[in-house]
Amino acid sequence: MGWIILIVGLLLLGGMMDFIAKKRNLKIDPEEGAKNVSASERIYIETYMHSTQQNQGNLPFL
Repeated sequence: MGWIILIVGLLLLGGMMDFIAKKRNLKIDPEEGAKNVSASERIYIETYMHSTQQNQGNLPFL
């Protein structure tokens, strides 16, 4: 029962944050955040994403 309350609470929190961002006309641009990333961190993220895409078909529980 506690897990259900936690999940519903997190969903409500996310919904409230989206509502506030929409009400204040905040523009959230992922490209803006990518400008402040170092080259090594960008390489790490791209390598992780590539390996995730390659291993997507090898999941035993799906």
